[in-house]
Amino acid sequence: MSDITTMDRPSEPDWSTLTAEELATYRDAENRVRASAAARVITGEPDPGAAIDWHQITLPGRELPVRVYRPAADGPLPLVLHVHGGGFVGTAVQCDWVNSHLAARLPAVVVSVEHRLLDFETPLSAAADDGWDVLRHVVDHAGEWGVDPARTAVFGESCGALISALAAIRAGRSGLRLRAQVLVNPALDVTSTAFSYDSMSRFEHTPTLTLALLRFFQRLAVPHGSDARALSPLHAGDLNGLPPALVVVPTHDPLADHGRRYAGRLQAAGTPARLSEYQEAGHGFLSMPGVAPQAAPARAEILEFLREALDNGVRDDHR
Repeated sequence: MSDITTMDRPSEPDWSTLTAEELATYRDAENRVRASAAARVITGEPDPGAAIDWHQITLPGRELPVRVYRPAADGPLPLVLHVHGGGFVGTAVQCDWVNSHLAARLPAVVVSVEHRLLDFETPLSAAADDGWDVLRHVVDHAGEWGVDPARTAVFGESCGALISALAAIRAGRSGLRLRAQVLVNPALDVTSTAFSYDSMSRFEHTPTLTLALLRFFQRLAVPHGSDARALSPLHAGDLNGLPPALVVVPTHDPLADHGRRYAGRLQAAGTPARLSEYQEAGHGFLSMPGVAPQAAPARAEILEFLREALDNGVRDDHR
């Protein structure tokens, strides 16, 4: 799902007829823009208080890159596992602004998962496995990473919020205790009901997300024969006992009702959940501080929520 509105981007394709080759070409061009220095005008400058580097993680059957944001602070530090937005496009680099700030100001080690991007042969289940497997790997090797596994949170945007919500559910079922989950403009339903919410019809042609793009995303996410309900947190059976959630919803977003409904389901299940709506913000606004004034207060809210959840009393003097 597309999160960057300007720059010299490739033209948006016809999602209904896009071929595998065309998708690969479009994705490569789009991600070059998102990872470029010029994109900082839109995506924001990283916080100088955090070092940023790429690492490779060896997982069963694959090597996966992660982008690591590390403050100049003694450990062990809290861990924030982040997943970028985009689904079939996107890179952790587009989230340097928010992730470096969280790393420096919590302080914490932030690990952003460069998951396998969706395509005609790579469904959502593969990306969800990447998010979960990286979380388990870092927690299981906490000493090597300099993190405290007892102070772990997950954080995701858009499709990354879907992957993060699924990871929180899997953590609850496996006995891995998380302190918090932050879900920003989350996509939380990939079943046939995904397009039935009022926000879908009200905002089906926004600059950063359209209904046609969402339908293409769903085609890739859950190919014929897949269990769409198992990949839809809104349809999860038991949401009790999950980590406290901050659900950040931009009001001018086709997916706004996904976040609203999920916050309500969490609350009904007894899981603490705060729904925070940002008026007139569009989808992907947190990754676009250069053009979205709502990004800075949202980042401050996420910082304070995580600071409280991770029991870290360091004050932030740089909001």
